[in-house]
Amino acid sequence: MPPTVDVQDIELIIENIGGGGGGGKPPARGDGGDDDPKRRDFGRSSPKRYYSGIAVAIISILMFFMALVSAYLVRKGLKSGWHSFQFPSFVWVNTAILIASSVTLELARRRLARSDRRAFRAWWSITTALGLVFLGGQILVWRQLLVQGVYLATNPSSSFFYLFTGAHALHIVAGVAALVFVLFRNFEHANLTQSAAAEVTSYFWHFLDALWVFLAVLLYLGR
Repeated sequence: MPPTVDVQDIELIIENIGGGGGGGKPPARGDGGDDDPKRRDFGRSSPKRYYSGIAVAIISILMFFMALVSAYLVRKGLKSGWHSFQFPSFVWVNTAILIASSVTLELARRRLARSDRRAFRAWWSITTALGLVFLGGQILVWRQLLVQGVYLATNPSSSFFYLFTGAHALHIVAGVAALVFVLFRNFEHANLTQSAAAEVTSYFWHFLDALWVFLAVLLYLGR
């Protein structure tokens, strides 16, 4: 009579083969859910894809704005129909707000690195609030232009101003959404740790801050 094959033994062999044959203790049967520590560790073992993703996003955004800058410089060089206007003073207030938000963001990350989550949430919340204040400030900037009678289609100079500031504001909205996500997301069972999420978000936010400083100077000098 042929030997009897135990079904449990077959399942264990299959699990070992599927896990790469590491030779370690096989996982307990019946688990594999989100609460499985082995699955959580595997999901968090390599956050490189998130860093790669934000790098690709930053490069794409940078290429988009550099294309606009090139068009801006070429059109300004033609001079035909290019008229200057009074530069909105609140642009510099907005610039200070964004720089301050970068400072508070780094303070939040340092508190998180020290496992001081209460201070982290406080500084991160301030950063998020500053992002929202910046968006409100952009509305004031546009209102300052409207008071002057400067609209999107008034002349090429004003068109580029609205285009640059509007496109940047849309990316700030995405940045604020990322800040809110890190602030309120429960990372206990997530594939990404809160520290990694905060770091990835900080890269994006600092990039937007630096981009805004560049655009503000460009638009001021080229008005």
